Amino acid sequence: MKSFKDYKMDDKLAMESSIIPSHEPAVLGITSKLNVYEKANQISAYLTSKDAWLGDYDYWYLVTPNVTPFNRKYKEKAAPFYGLHDRVPILLTIILGLQHALIMIGSIVSPPLAIASGAFHLAPAQISYLVSAAFITTGIATAVQVTRLHISGTPFYVGTGLLSVVGPTFDIIPIAFSYTRMRYNDGTCPTAEDGTQLPCPEAWGAFLGTMLCTVFIQIAMSLVPPRLLNKIFPKMITGTLLVLVGVFLVSSGMQNWGGSFNCNGGEGFYALCPDVAAAKPLPWGDPKLIGLGFSVFFSIVVVEQFGSPIMKSASVLIGLAVGCAISGATGYWSRENIDSAPVVTFLWVQTFKLSVDGALVLPLLIMFICQGVSCMPDILATAEISGVEVEGTEFNSRIQGGILCDGLGSLFSALGTAGPMVSQAGNNGVIVLTGCASRRAGWAASVFLILMGFFAKFGAVFSAMPPSVLGGMQVFLYSTIVVAGIRILGMIQFTRRNRFILTIALGFGLMDIVSPTWFNQILDYSGPNVHLKGFEQGLNLIVETPFILAAVVGVFLNLVFPNDRSEMDEMLFGAHSGGVPTSLPHVETPSRN
Repeated sequence: MKSFKDYKMDDKLAMESSIIPSHEPAVLGITSKLNVYEKANQISAYLTSKDAWLGDYDYWYLVTPNVTPFNRKYKEKAAPFYGLHDRVPILLTIILGLQHALIMIGSIVSPPLAIASGAFHLAPAQISYLVSAAFITTGIATAVQVTRLHISGTPFYVGTGLLSVVGPTFDIIPIAFSYTRMRYNDGTCPTAEDGTQLPCPEAWGAFLGTMLCTVFIQIAMSLVPPRLLNKIFPKMITGTLLVLVGVFLVSSGMQNWGGSFNCNGGEGFYALCPDVAAAKPLPWGDPKLIGLGFSVFFSIVVVEQFGSPIMKSASVLIGLAVGCAISGATGYWSRENIDSAPVVTFLWVQTFKLSVDGALVLPLLIMFICQGVSCMPDILATAEISGVEVEGTEFNSRIQGGILCDGLGSLFSALGTAGPMVSQAGNNGVIVLTGCASRRAGWAASVFLILMGFFAKFGAVFSAMPPSVLGGMQVFLYSTIVVAGIRILGMIQFTRRNRFILTIALGFGLMDIVSPTWFNQILDYSGPNVHLKGFEQGLNLIVETPFILAAVVGVFLNLVFPNDRSEMDEMLFGAHSGGVPTSLPHVETPSRN
């Protein structure tokens, strides 16, 4: 078995330009000179052998809890490392594929649940459908990402060729809440006589239609050299965006933890949480509801501390399971939505009338630009722990392929009625814990994700879950986004210039989070010109969405402020502190090799 460092040295010898690498038959013990009948016999012999199914992997390592004396044998143990193209036992491939799928569940269900129930107030059947659609589109996009398809006749790829996953982006949530707040205020989304906000599927259709028109900017960005992108969007900017998105999402997760978005100060149907027709309606912030969310949060902490590697990889799901068990035993569940859901589903079972809303064009354009840049640190992290090159032409092509896969994934997802997609690094912990970076585990995970979406009852469980249980998971999950942003900001040098830009960008972003409607009266056009009104609404959305406003301000200041240096900077960082690089390592443009 090769060590992790060995792969750093020789992975560039691997051939990844085709859908099925040319050395794969050798991995199976098959020679290309054999005829079809002989190849079939060898494949059959391989698949029926013990070595193919079990190998020499120590499976007890995966299930041994981190508790004395059980962990004595594995306390200092490092898992064997499987590279991108290594032959992984079939059983281990299935187990690890399931682990990668399980660790993604929280990040897959959170965006559709947050926007469908909290922003667009869709019907339960539509909410569960959007959850299922998110699983299906995630599985398909992840399979393409892991496979890495070469575009014939060009130096470009679709996908990274790494065990990096693609899932729903959280960046859509702040835009969705700002957009629906605007539509409910101007009466284009329905509201009951008592003020209750009713389902607004037309707004989601407008969101999808506008996504289809704006996602092409991210696809075009995949053709831009990463060095140029990093100059415009250095780590100082991407770290700021992650911090602001995470802080905004933690606040929305806490709304769910307390009972629900709708019932915090709600009236009429939402006077109690999650509504007056719930199995056990309670006021927002009731200690019983807070306790349900805390059961999820506490379970995640316990699993992370004492769980086995396979449990740690699924800590979020285990926490959800504990919260669901407690809430079910105490009568907080309603089976109505689960019972009414079909057994199976697929894309386009539910459809939404597509339209284009001019107010969404600018915010979504900026969001897709930010998406194209924010995925680069995630791809870099996955490449590092996978033991492949993180500089040069090969790494550059992985960045390019990842950006293009995200853009095409968002395009396909919008056509499939789901939200935009982005590369994620949430499964990197599974790679580190299990020592498996093989793409086979990624393909297995894709199959599991598609199956999860195919069975509609699975999605219905999440749509019927008590909001407090979901909120406990969301606060933990969203906090990891804040930590990721802080980690990226920790990589830059805090010169006077960088501190000033961070202060301004974070100041505007945090101001938006604390008081999201501060800009409402500044641009308040009420004339007959619908085009001017749409433009004004688009500007309002930009200003009232924290990470978008911070991105615009931060990028502008970073481009116009000179890289000067002060005496204090020279004392702290050296004579060249003003020119400190704040981006990923230099990478070359793709070649045709």
